[in-house]
Amino acid sequence: MAHSRARRNPADGRAPVRRAAATVGTVFLLVGALGFLPGITSDYGDLRLAGHQSGAELFGVFQVSVLHNLLHLGFGVAGLALSRTVGLARAYLVGGGAVYLVLWLYGLAVDHPSAANVIPVNAADDALHLGLGLGMLALGLLAGRDGDRR
Repeated sequence: MAHSRARRNPADGRAPVRRAAATVGTVFLLVGALGFLPGITSDYGDLRLAGHQSGAELFGVFQVSVLHNLLHLGFGVAGLALSRTVGLARAYLVGGGAVYLVLWLYGLAVDHPSAANVIPVNAADDALHLGLGLGMLALGLLAGRDGDRR
């Protein structure tokens, strides 16, 4: 028997794909903000607007720049905004997953120390982009299969 004073889960009644899009969007907002915090971003003094010269690394692993962090923040805002309907949430997850798979391919194709590495990315970013792309695609395709059209 449930406790009579138990709080209602605010996610109750929301389609799983909408919750997934909102969660992914929140994580992107958090990561984008963390990219601007010294200490969490190592070599923060080497953070550049864009390009491979940016020596800052989120968690000491993922190469970031101001542009890279702003892209994460933009993906976060988009995730929260598009989580309002099932169709938009699915489009965000599937479309975002496709974008991250393209970024993974970009990371594989670009010479990391070259001027073409504008975002910038390193090998850790490449692996993360593959995981994000596949994960977002899976969430968009599988979480939206419940038929809920709210």
